[in-house]
Parts: sequence; C-alpha cells; structure tokens
Amino acid sequence: MTSDHRSSPLPRRSVRPLLALGLALAAHTGAMATPKPPAADKAADPCIEFVARLPNVKAPLCHAAQLKPSSGGVSVQGRTLYQRDVMAPDAKVRVLVVGAMHGDELSSAAVALHWIQRAVETPSNVHWRFIPALNPDGLMARPAKRVNARGVDLNRNFPTPNWARDAKIYWEQRTKKDPRRWPGPKPLSEPESKFFHEEMERFQPDLIVSIHAPYGVLDFDGPTVPPARLGRLYLDQVGIFPGSLGNYGGVHKGMPVVTIELPSAIRTPLDAEMRQMWLDLLRWMSERVIPAEGDAKVVPVKVKKTG
Repeated sequence: MTSDHRSSPLPRRSVRPLLALGLALAAHTGAMATPKPPAADKAADPCIEFVARLPNVKAPLCHAAQLKPSSGGVSVQGRTLYQRDVMAPDAKVRVLVVGAMHGDELSSAAVALHWIQRAVETPSNVHWRFIPALNPDGLMARPAKRVNARGVDLNRNFPTPNWARDAKIYWEQRTKKDPRRWPGPKPLSEPESKFFHEEMERFQPDLIVSIHAPYGVLDFDGPTVPPARLGRLYLDQVGIFPGSLGNYGGVHKGMPVVTIELPSAIRTPLDAEMRQMWLDLLRWMSERVIPAEGDAKVVPVKVKKTG
C-alpha cells in the first residue's frame, strides 16, 4: 500500500500559498513461517534501536521526536509501530508521512525523523502524522531486508482492484518471482500494511508522503498537479504497480501520494538538502493540497516547539 476513504476523488484546485511564514522560518532554522518474536519489544525506548541502526540519527534528534506507540500497530515479530503527531491548534490539512516501508531503505526512516523536527519548528495549520518505520522487522534485521518478517513486500500488499490477478501476474512474469517483491498471499495479509490501511481510514489524510530509496527521483500518484521537484529530486513518474501504496491511494482513492526516492538507502542527504526538500514540499502543498472541507483556508499559525 474495505471501505472507501471517499466516495469520489475530491476536487483539487490551486489556492494561494499561505505558508510563507513557515517557509521563511524553516529556511532560517536551517512463504514463510512467522519467525519467532523477539524476547521483548525494545519499544519502551524506540530510540535505542533507531540510533544504533539509522544513518545521521543521534539520540537528541530521536528523543526530540517524542515518538509514541501507535494505536494497535504491531509488526509480525511483535515490534511496536511508532508515530508522532505534530498538530497546529487550527489544523485544516492532514498529511501522513511514512518511512521504511522497505526495511533496507534505512535513510527513509532517518529523513522522517529529521522532518519531525522541521514540522515542530514550522508554523502552519497542518496536522502532520509521521510513521518513521512501517517495517521495523526488516529494518532491524541483520542485514536489513526490504520485505517484512514473513517475506512480503509491503508496498505490493495494498488492496488495489483485481489484486488477486494482477499482483500474481506481475510478480511471476515481470519480476520473475523475485522474493524481494513477493506481494503476499492476499491484500492486507500483513499486520504492518493492515495497520497503515486502517490509519488511512482513521486519519483521512489530504496527502500521503511515502519516503523510499535509492533511485533518486520523485514520483507522484493522484488527482492534482504533482510537484516538479523536491530539492534535487525531480519528477519522474515511473508508473504504477499492483498493490502499491501509490496505486491504491493515489489512483483508486483519489488521495495524492508523493513518493520520494532518496539517492541512497544507507546515507541521508545533507542537512541543507533535507531542509530544501521540506521547503519545496511546503510550497507545493500551499498551492495544490486542498483540505477535505474544500473551502477552508490554509492559514499559517505558530506551532509551539516541543523538542
């Protein structure tokens, strides 16, 4: 990556960019059996694992993210799925950011943690929800694995139409049964993809930002005009895949999905580049992302620093 999020795609139209205050401040501040679960979920302090595993993530940054256990989100091996909400007092736009859907894309989780800090520092009326690591079992495996602990590619496990036919054909014929891209036995067969699907229903985001690596491009699925670039990443729409989040959310649910492919899976971009990507995302959002209310204005407010 079942009830519809919306009965029909929301109309999308440009609005005046009203996040100038946030932009200025942000620029200034610079088939497999289930493996045996771990003896204990180290999630009492997720930063222990994240700091040890992720590039360019030190303890102060991770602790400042103030990650909280998600509502019922648990991996195959019993690891808690963590999230962080950064919400302005009068939030109108809901944005769901997810990293490490593929466990061997370590930089994607790291960038999500860095962007939590940006969201806290940036005045806007956006309600951000960050899930830095959707696939913690793959992320913490040695070596890290793209798939989850049951060998399923979570980004082929969402319930796109004709999944049973198309996902199987694509996996067998196009990937030659590549085990790194196995879509699973059925859509939403995995607790991680099921959790994210339920989170889409609960949160009803106006935008999803899915962070991946290592192709160094920007992809987009959805009913509005895509961003031309984020930092040094330029738009290069690579098509849709059966069971992918972009296909499910952007094409079939009418919910814009920005897919960021970082240039490296094991190194984050420089801090200045991550900041520029964030600024470009905010600029595009202010012009193209319309809240569910439709007529609501996107008004900047000052978000209190919490970390």
